Formats: sequence, C-alpha cells, structure tokens
Amino acid sequence: MAHTAHRWRNAAAVLTAAGLLALGPAAPGAAAAGEPRIDLRVLVVDNGDSPVRAIAAQLESTGIPYTTVDLNDADRPTITDTFLSDTVNGVPRARFQGVVLPNETPFGAGSAEQTALESYERTYGIPQVDAYTWAHPGVGLDHTGDGGWAGTLDGREASVTTEGRTGYFGYLDGAFTFEDNDPAVPESYGFVARPRTGFTSYVDIPVPSGSGRGSLIGEYRHDGRRELVVTFAYNEHQQQFRVLARGIVEWLTQGVHLGRARNYFAVHVDDVFAPDSRWDTERNCTPGDFDCAGGDGEGTTPIRMTAADAQYAAQWQRERGFTLDMVYNAGSGEEWKAQHGGTDALTDRLLADRARYRWINHTYTHPFLGCVQDTSTVPWSCAENADGSTRYMSRADISAEIRNNYNWGVAKGLPLDRAELVTGEHSGLRTLPQQPDDNPHLAGALADNGIRWLASDNSREPEQRSLGTGTRTVPRHPMNVYYNAGTDEEMADEYNWIYTSAADGGSGVCTTNPAATCLDEPLDTATGYREHIVPQEARTALGHVIGNDPRPHYAHQSNLAEDRTLYPVLDRVLADYQALFADNTPVQNLAQSAIGTELQRRAAWRTALANGSVTAYRIGDTVTVTAPSGTQIPVTAPEGTTKQRLIGTTAFGTPYAGRRSAWTTPEPLQSAVTLKLP
Repeated sequence: MAHTAHRWRNAAAVLTAAGLLALGPAAPGAAAAGEPRIDLRVLVVDNGDSPVRAIAAQLESTGIPYTTVDLNDADRPTITDTFLSDTVNGVPRARFQGVVLPNETPFGAGSAEQTALESYERTYGIPQVDAYTWAHPGVGLDHTGDGGWAGTLDGREASVTTEGRTGYFGYLDGAFTFEDNDPAVPESYGFVARPRTGFTSYVDIPVPSGSGRGSLIGEYRHDGRRELVVTFAYNEHQQQFRVLARGIVEWLTQGVHLGRARNYFAVHVDDVFAPDSRWDTERNCTPGDFDCAGGDGEGTTPIRMTAADAQYAAQWQRERGFTLDMVYNAGSGEEWKAQHGGTDALTDRLLADRARYRWINHTYTHPFLGCVQDTSTVPWSCAENADGSTRYMSRADISAEIRNNYNWGVAKGLPLDRAELVTGEHSGLRTLPQQPDDNPHLAGALADNGIRWLASDNSREPEQRSLGTGTRTVPRHPMNVYYNAGTDEEMADEYNWIYTSAADGGSGVCTTNPAATCLDEPLDTATGYREHIVPQEARTALGHVIGNDPRPHYAHQSNLAEDRTLYPVLDRVLADYQALFADNTPVQNLAQSAIGTELQRRAAWRTALANGSVTAYRIGDTVTVTAPSGTQIPVTAPEGTTKQRLIGTTAFGTPYAGRRSAWTTPEPLQSAVTLKLP
C-alpha cells in the first residue's frame, strides 16, 4: 500500500509541474476523480520553543485536532512518506492538512526528513507555518542588513496590509501595538525586512531606519510550496499573538477546519439589591469580615447603588450595545427596604428597566451555603456535629434560598432562566482549606430547583465539573475591582495594602506570597486606580476576551455605585477591542446558560478527539465528518458553504470573522456531517 501511494505522489508531482493537475485547497476545481483525501488534522513539529507552543495552544483552544512530533524526544516518529500519507479505500490520503514547524528547516536542509516533508507539501498542496525565523532570502525576505532592521518590538505599531485584510487577517481593523508591559524588560524581538519575489506580506511595520516597511508575517510561495513566515518571537499569552492567532490558524487550514473560535465577554454584577460592606482605610480591613475587629459595618457606611446609579447603568448599556447580568438577592433588598421606611427607589428603577438586563438568581439573602462557619478563630473553620462530622447547611434551607429568590423574581416580571444560579461567595462548593468537599446537600437542592448551571470561581476551579446528575459549573473570572470599595481612593488604598511591602506600609502579603508581585512604591490614592489598576485589569480581561475564553467575569453592585469604578475597566476593554477588530468580529455577550453549554460541548469534543472517535476529511470541495452519536461537532468553513440534507442543502453555520462556523450534527437519517465548500 505504501508503495502504491509513493508511485501516485511521484506522478502527481509531474502533473502539477505541467499545470495539468493541482491538488488540495489551492485548486478546488480539480477533477473529482483525481482528488486526494485531505484529513482535517494538523502536524505540529515541536522543538520546545514558545512560538510553536503558542500555535499548538491556539489549535487546542479552537478544537482543531493535531499530532505533535517532539524533536526533543529520542523515540519520536521519523518523518517519512508513509508517516505523512497513505491510501484509504484506494484513494490517496494526506494525513495532515497543514504543518507547523519551529522554522523553515528544523530537520536540516537536504535531510531525508526535510525532503520527505517538502515533497509531501508540494504533492498535496499542504501549507506550512514557520513559527519563528529570521529574515533571509531562504524565506523570501531580504537580510535585515539590506534596508531592514532587527530589535525589540515593544510598544511599536504594526499594521495588517491590504493583502492581509482581504485574506485570512480580515477580521482585524488594521493596526495593533506590541505590548510593552515593563519598559525595563524586552518582551518581543523581531526581524523586519523587505519582501522578495514570491513573498506577500500580511502584517508589516515601518523600518525604524525610515526605509519603507518590512514584513513580520507573510506568505512565501516557492518551489511549489507555501510557507507562512513569522519573523518575531512570541508566546501564547502575549496580546500581539492573541490578536494574530486566528489569522495564522485560518491560513494554516485555508479556512476549513474542525473547531471554532469566537471572542466572548460577559460581566456578572453580584449582590444587586443588597448593600456591600466598605473597606476601612484606617484599620485596613472590612468591618464584618472575620479578621476585622468591630461589628458588621462599624465605622463605615455600606455601599449600595442608588436609583441614579441604576439609571446610569441602563444608559451605559444602551450606548455600548452591551448587556450586564444582574445577579440579585431579593431578600437582602427587601430587608433594606424595611429598614428605610418601606420604599426603595433603587428597586423601583431597576424593575422599571428589568427588560434591559439579564437576571440571575443569587439566593434570597446571600447566606453561606457550605458548612456552618465557626468564626471563633481566624481564619474561620467548619463547625462540627457531636460525632465530629462536619455540620452543613441543610438541603431544605439551601432549596428555600434558591426557590424564594426565584419566585420573587418571577412575581416581579424579571426575565429569568430558572436553570441559572450564582451562590453567595460560590458557597456550597468546596472551599479550601476549610471545606475540602462540596456540601453534600447542595446537589440535591440544585436538582430540587432545576438548576443546571452553577457559577464557580475560576481562580479556584478553572475547569467545568458536574454536581449530581443534572448540574454543571460555570467558572467565572474574578475582576480585581474590589466589592468593598465604592470610590477610586478606597480602591487604591486597599490595593496598596495588598500589593506593597510592610516596609512601605502594606500588609506584606505580596512579599510572602510567591504568586504576588509587590509595587515598587504605593499608588497615589487620588490617581492610582485610573492610572494603574484600570489599565492592568482591562488588559487581563481583554486577554480572556481575545483568547476564545467564554467564561464570564464578575464584579459587584458596589462597583456601579458612588464612583462607579467598574465602568472605566469595561470601557477600556470594549474600546481596545473595537480598535483591534473589524465589524465582522463582534464581541459575543452570552448568558450563563449559553456559556455553560459552550464549555460542556468543548469538553465532550475534547473527549471525542482524545478517544480517536472522530473522522474528518476533505475531498475536493466536499467535507465529511463523523463522530460518536449525539456529539456536537464544531466546524469552520468559508462563506458560501452549504450543509447537505437528505434532500437538498441549507446554508451552513453563522458568520463570524469572515468565516462561517457552528456546532453541528448529522441531519436526520444521515451518519455524517457533509459540507459543500464554495
């Protein structure tokens, strides 16, 4: 069989050179009888460097299957004709639709492995990405000494060229800036050079010497092959890679692949209707917390939105085209109302605008739903029963908190999804170190109330998991915008306490915690929040947004009150996003249930890929995918793609970033998903 495939490839190479037959994605019009099968899988040749790892991470996140060959593994497979291709049912098969290499010749120019790989790419029309290389004629560029430049790219602005915008980088607005998070530390290095014949630049940058522009990413067509040449170093977390990653992968797969990627941003506002305790700038703690002397709220005024704050929230949403999720505690609001003359302008205003928001049940009075807390020690511990077992909140009490809050919302006409729940402090779930296990009564109470999607803290549990038989968690990103600070100055004061050394007047936690970094000097409390904290937090959130991460972020109602500290962060995220991305790539603002569904589908898809139970390939302009029954299959394809039905076809997917994508399954009475490419 291997011998037959070898003869076919030699013949095909001759025909291609003669212009009689072109294969693979480059020539969708070739005769069906001569078309090979191209499996929808990527080959990643890994030398351990961060650029290759970054592209592999993008493949993983998108849901694209790939095979890794580790150059540092003595037992790795050898790259040969038979490793790269074979025949299936008499049809020649290319086992990989694209190849990611550390550089243009990782096996050595002229070596048997390099020759086999280049022959494979030439025969089947397979694209190759050079994850990071230097500028030289071997990759279609001048040397940097010939009017180019090499150096640190930190803070420099790059642009997507006209060819890039009309091609696979058309989801970008045109320009972006390389990160410069620390002026004292070089973060990105690159080679900038002018293209030679056969090279088309997709992303370029002005040559610092003033001699025109030089390429950072471009396509080099030569010797019957195509290479995407990247001449700057990066890792998977840097913003410039995150911005460009989609285009690199779309070029690699020629816009036809398993998996899908979108940019998500959802923001939950917890404790709506309830007041939040305030940070005491004198005692450097929050009255009411177990480690703060004094009674609950002693010496400070609780933070709570006003009707004017609610009116501003509705206006802000309208102007930004963005919907907030109001995570509410009705009982806490009713208690506040009873203590303040039986009226509450905030509740009236929010209810008047109820349809403008999404609403999520946060329990009636925001109790701790885990173990009964023994606060006689700091930190608190779980109280015990007489037999030494942990004392937990009961199933009936948990269920009542969920049910009463939901019923109140229904009576007030809130647009609720009964299946969604956020517990106070994510309580009920395991809380280390005090409560290493979930409250054993939690899953039953969730089932009693039809809860399918329960929020969890992403900083503690980043992966979705099941509770009982019908509930799954939805991890949420905590925002570094404190619940107990109503003003910019309080925010900066608390930040200083956490992130400065004891010698500088802080808690010193940043010195003892290896995961923390101390400030060089305390922030100016008058300006520190807007000038330091906001840009930092917005950059972190934007990284999630452009990283195909659907997990929601969460803050608190206190952050919409007084100085309205949340809005500068959200405005910065949205403005930076809009400056980077074209109109065809809008932020996806999903409800908690939709986010939970997305995470669940991804987990099932990863399992199907790991089990080897997915088959996907392209023959000419037809894509065929099979997976275990009931598996939702993520697919991305060009505009104009149709899906085959038993009789006729229908448009495939929904548009995003210049492509169409969807989670899909075979049509009734069909065993496979069949797509027809334009």
